Amino acid sequence: MAEKLGDYSQTTGKTAQMNNINAAKELSRIVKTTLGPKGMDKMLVDSNGHITITNDGYTILDEMDISHPAAKMIIEISKTQEAEIGDGTTSAVMLAGKLLENAESLINKNIHPTVICKGYLLASKKAKEIIKKISINESSDEVLRKIAMTSMTGKAAEDSRELLSSLIVQAINKVKDGDLIEIGRIKIQKVTGSTIEKSELIEGVTLEQTIAHEGMPRNIKNPQIALLDIGLEIKNPEMEVMSQVSTPEQLEAFRNADISGIKSMVDKVLESGANVILTQKGIDDLALHQLAKKGIIAIRRINKYDMDQLSRATGGRVVSSIDELTKKDLGTSGSIREVKNKESSLIYIEKCANPKAVTLLVHSSTEHISAEIARAITDGIGDVTSALNDNQVVPGGGTVEMIISKELREYARTLSGREQLAVEKFAKAMEFIPETLAENAGLDSINVITELKQRLENETVGLNLFTEKIEDTYLAGIIEPSKIKTQAINSAVEVAVMLLRVDDLLLAKNVPEN
Repeated sequence: MAEKLGDYSQTTGKTAQMNNINAAKELSRIVKTTLGPKGMDKMLVDSNGHITITNDGYTILDEMDISHPAAKMIIEISKTQEAEIGDGTTSAVMLAGKLLENAESLINKNIHPTVICKGYLLASKKAKEIIKKISINESSDEVLRKIAMTSMTGKAAEDSRELLSSLIVQAINKVKDGDLIEIGRIKIQKVTGSTIEKSELIEGVTLEQTIAHEGMPRNIKNPQIALLDIGLEIKNPEMEVMSQVSTPEQLEAFRNADISGIKSMVDKVLESGANVILTQKGIDDLALHQLAKKGIIAIRRINKYDMDQLSRATGGRVVSSIDELTKKDLGTSGSIREVKNKESSLIYIEKCANPKAVTLLVHSSTEHISAEIARAITDGIGDVTSALNDNQVVPGGGTVEMIISKELREYARTLSGREQLAVEKFAKAMEFIPETLAENAGLDSINVITELKQRLENETVGLNLFTEKIEDTYLAGIIEPSKIKTQAINSAVEVAVMLLRVDDLLLAKNVPEN
């Protein structure tokens, strides 16, 4: 039913519910073909003609220009999944869409949405108990590498997933501080014009900068590094000041005062023993000249993220006053060097003794490929970090979803009310993941699901799309963190329940601006 009330357009009852359900189904349809190692890519073109080619669910949804309110809510769950895990967004959106699609048939049978919501919440709780029951307590480096490889399969990084998964695990082990793992301490640096096989882990930081003066050295071993949050330049007064100069001597005195101030700053740096200066601010040309004569490398206007990374990697302290700079504030590394190519240059601050920040240097032939590889690595880092934090993993390839579906059907039979129908629909929705994996690989999804159901009676199996066989996916090295599954179910059920409870959609009419 649709009515107009004053300045509002109103859609109520079943019409509003179907409207929201259709939006969810459409989003699910868009991303489903990207799922799994045989999934397809999407080409996204923005208003400026910038092209992104990806099969990353979060990137696709984030780049799309969507105005439907229900669709926006579903996109929010992809953001939650990305923030919490860094992977699994496609599964979460697909599951939300399928739950709402299955609810549609129940609504058409006059089952109240509140009953459906209650059944979905019961099924969600039971599903998480099942995941906990079948999870394996394992976090060895070998299992972590397999988790990273599983995450990157089907993406641009797939052909080099063994190399990249090894680099991911090494990077996380380097920055791990006890049980604390900060993903932000791993910088992903993209370099085009080479092959992915040249990708490497830098135990330190790389900067897309140039050394500030041609007369400075391009390579220093065992540098003493000063990290500054101040510029080596004369500050302009905060307020507009007018000075009257009536003689050449007075003008010369002004100039000498500036020169003296800059030389004093340079002397402070020299007294500290630093032979490398990295600053977030500017450096005066006179200061650069003085530093170059002393054989000191200077790099200016470094962003805050990189400066924080440098502090963690080198052990140096970022100093906010040149008068405070002492030898104990300096950071160290094995070397600092500048590498130039045709279009840009890269500074390597590397071989740090005990780095708490590292850089994954990703080589590729084009910007589009390097961007997609970086997204795949980000997913891999998120999965490995999740597995380490939770210390629980599960077999992939649809194994978990099929086990949940099987046990939920048994659970539904223990319920007496209409919630039983909702639990059964939830169980059916879980099969959507392995069904889509099979479809995207060109397999007969009905045959695959049927065989999985039969074999799950006696063994734990899933779909290995590399061999196109149903087998023990854990032994085949197809492994995922348990938290990906629980978070995807949480996110999907929350948004499905929220949208099912909506029976009135009010849209404000456009109000002309004065």
